[in-house]
Amino acid sequence: MGMLVDGQWTDDDGKSRGSGGKFDHLPTSFRSVISADGLSGFEAESGRYYIYGSKTCPWAHRAIIFRHLKGLVDHVGLFKVVGGDKGYAVDPEGNHVVPGTVKKIKYLHEVYQLADQNYTGRVTVPTLWDSKNCTIVNNESSEIIMMLNSEFDAFGNGAYDYFPTELMDNIEEINDLVYHNVNNGVYKAGFSTSQEAYEEAYDGLFMAFDKMEEILSKQRYLAGDRMTGADWRAFPTLFRFDTVYHYAFKCNKKHLYQYPNLWNYTRELYQQPGIADWCWLEAAKLNYWTGPRVNATGTIPKGPEGIDFNEPHDRARFEKAA
Repeated sequence: MGMLVDGQWTDDDGKSRGSGGKFDHLPTSFRSVISADGLSGFEAESGRYYIYGSKTCPWAHRAIIFRHLKGLVDHVGLFKVVGGDKGYAVDPEGNHVVPGTVKKIKYLHEVYQLADQNYTGRVTVPTLWDSKNCTIVNNESSEIIMMLNSEFDAFGNGAYDYFPTELMDNIEEINDLVYHNVNNGVYKAGFSTSQEAYEEAYDGLFMAFDKMEEILSKQRYLAGDRMTGADWRAFPTLFRFDTVYHYAFKCNKKHLYQYPNLWNYTRELYQQPGIADWCWLEAAKLNYWTGPRVNATGTIPKGPEGIDFNEPHDRARFEKAA
């Protein structure tokens, strides 16, 4: 995949493979925050910040979704990157002008070099760029969505809080289960290089699916009776599961559609107003299946057929009686 080392692009894999054939994501490096009052050093302003994201990456997908959910499409910019020979490419022709600068670039790693000319680490999406200070604010998706949820309410939709205080214990418990076993779990299964590591990740994934199925048999959403950030953190992986992870990452115990509650729940999230406009399943499928680590032959599966996210769901059965 490659990374920057002392500000220079290399083909180094970033030591993402641990002992025993295990795979894990490296920690992100830029961890500043935007605040409504600016006391963090980064004040929430319309038109100042930009997300570098991807149609294919589930981590970027959650940030793109929150940008929509919070009514920030006209206030926080979005640049879509694609895979390239040196990591993500912003503009294959090299004509992308980084906001706040006159610098024309081709690759996302050049944005990281602008932020820190000696940066060592992965170049990932989402990346949140500040055009006023000409630096990266943050490249940790879980923190970016928290900022979008609460710090831009003066510009977007502040009427709905996806991380309400009274549900935070539930949300954090669900996030812990889902991150380790589902969001990251599919990667730990797909990129493991030992049978033991693969089976450990595989078992953890389907343990979590069983737990989520049980929770969703009793309540409408993962953290309670209202939609929260925990649901949208889970969604990008669930959305891709049957088309990509079930086969490409050898997560083939069951299809998502074989879990009645999880499948109906995923369809309900997809059918929220405007969400489908920010979901690109075919792009995700092509991205995973053209990667040599997943598919050495390069042939692209034609299926699966019959997966319809617009099929009516049954989650309204949990609506409280008036």
